[in-house]
Amino acid sequence: MKDATSNGPPAALAPPAAKSKSSAAAKPMVNLGEGASAIAKRLATAILEVLAGLRTPTAAAQALGVSLPRYYLLEVRALHGMLVACEPRPLGKTPTAESALAALKRECEQLRRDCARQQALVRAAQRTMGWTPVAAAPAKPAKHGGKRRVRRPVARALRAVARLQPAATTAVSDQDGAQG
Repeated sequence: MKDATSNGPPAALAPPAAKSKSSAAAKPMVNLGEGASAIAKRLATAILEVLAGLRTPTAAAQALGVSLPRYYLLEVRALHGMLVACEPRPLGKTPTAESALAALKRECEQLRRDCARQQALVRAAQRTMGWTPVAAAPAKPAKHGGKRRVRRPVARALRAVARLQPAATTAVSDQDGAQG
């Protein structure tokens, strides 16, 4: 008895024209070396031959014209690259720095509009209750690293006395000298 899901020959027996041409998984080896330099292809070939057991690491190093420690370093880099390439890719769009910046700008504009709306509501409520609006003081840049200097009040009379002080002491000393 035939299964209802199997309408045709199995996928392995299907002719090549039946497979999807747009799928990259259908032909994984077609573009394997596309875009790679000749040196990169030689290195990959030598490393794969060593891993497959066709060559020894010493023979591969000699064929590449590098020392044995350098070959092992290249092999580790290749294996690391393979592991990174085998990591699962995230689904959907991946955020870029530009898209994150655009999202933050949109959020900033939305928050500015919300702030302006709240300020308008506060002003309307103040007018309804009959309050006079408080004028916002202009922000002054902080001097001396943001520390505010404490101002001691000096009365005008005290400043006048301080100006007159040297003259008063000389006048007193002149009078003392004239009497004595």
